Amino acid sequence: MVHRHAVTGRRVALTTLGALVATGIPAAVAAEPIPAAGSVPSAAQTLGADRPSAPMLRALERDLGLTPAQASRRLVNEAEAGTRAGRLRNALGDRFAGAWLRGTSSQELMVATTDATDVPAIEAQGAKAAVVKTPLRDLRAAKEKLDAAAARSDTGRTPLWYVDIPGNRVVVESASRAAAAAFVEAAGLDGKRVGVKVTKNRPRLMEDLTGGDAYYIDGTARCSIGFSVTKGEQEGFASAGHCGKPGAKTTGYNKAAQGTFQASTFPGKDMSWVAVTDPWKATPQVKGEGGQTVEITGSVQALVGAAVCRSGSTTGWHCGEVEQHDTSVSYAEGRVDGLTRTTVCAEPGDSGGPYVSGVQAQGVTSGGTGDCASGGTTFYQPINALLSDFGLTLKTAGAETPAPQGNAAQTWAAGRVYEAGVTVTHAGVRYQCLQTHQAQGPWAPEGTPALWQRV
Repeated sequence: MVHRHAVTGRRVALTTLGALVATGIPAAVAAEPIPAAGSVPSAAQTLGADRPSAPMLRALERDLGLTPAQASRRLVNEAEAGTRAGRLRNALGDRFAGAWLRGTSSQELMVATTDATDVPAIEAQGAKAAVVKTPLRDLRAAKEKLDAAAARSDTGRTPLWYVDIPGNRVVVESASRAAAAAFVEAAGLDGKRVGVKVTKNRPRLMEDLTGGDAYYIDGTARCSIGFSVTKGEQEGFASAGHCGKPGAKTTGYNKAAQGTFQASTFPGKDMSWVAVTDPWKATPQVKGEGGQTVEITGSVQALVGAAVCRSGSTTGWHCGEVEQHDTSVSYAEGRVDGLTRTTVCAEPGDSGGPYVSGVQAQGVTSGGTGDCASGGTTFYQPINALLSDFGLTLKTAGAETPAPQGNAAQTWAAGRVYEAGVTVTHAGVRYQCLQTHQAQGPWAPEGTPALWQRV
């Protein structure tokens, strides 16, 4: 997150934070073909990846150096890979060590396991297998120990830590190896099993109803609208928590009165939502390039390695790739857990703006380093956690989705946020979730094998 003070026009300078180089197994695996019309819809058809918008394709071509055909195919491959990865996650259970994408068109789905006897099952799903030492659950447990240590330690010199799925390790980014070693020791972890990346850079906040449009907070700062949401009959938008506190007033890009912050969490998480008044209306649109928009159809979480694009009121529309989920960032203003790290650039004033993979909402801009002239790293607050915490419904194109009724019930219901791996009952049948998402009205389990597996 980077602060943008709109009244003075002052920018906070950013520096570049070095990214880790992931390892993996070579060789290509072609994506599964899209089923013929009239059959059960493919993942790409369910998620709208087979009909991308022009702004999305142009930005992928520009920022990732793709041809038009590669950009189109990449979105389809990523949608199909998400479903295959979800099925393998469920099948491997505690042996699952993560999944990620490789290749210009995301044509390679890599799935890691701790047991070599799983290789045939992985390959049968059109993926390449990586046999590793540590299951994902153990990596996450180690990451949680670092989180706990951060609550009682000064993380000023260790501003970033996360699970590196392709590397099958937990990584700490630090100003020095000594600072990293002290942090790892405080967490009670074996230093030999934690990777260290030495960097002098530190992420900053990017603070300054179409997603990406500017809005102003109490007339002193500017942020970007994330995604339109509803809470019952009340319309509004999601954004970053550091942009404003509950009760703060907002005005729109045209400086007209707009709304009020209803809830905000920062630090810890970086999420907020603003209730708007007439004439502001919630739309499923995110601002692309040249006045064009992208329509959001859901919030299915993208895999590591997937393409993702961001819209913001300072720098507009830019694309990159997902690097890690569940990243902890220690900003000068406080620590935030559960962010997703990307290679997309951003600058002051872009905070709160939306990240989109295909037509699926991913999250809202939190912070990062670098800029859009030299490149950089950014972090976003995942949208599904925001929707779940605040009891909101994402505004999407198509059929209306009812307001969520909470996540405790075991019966499937539209509007609830479901994490990958959870089980529900619908029409007397049990299903297991393949990909984290907020259930849309038309996405009942029996009709969406891209999201649910019958068990």
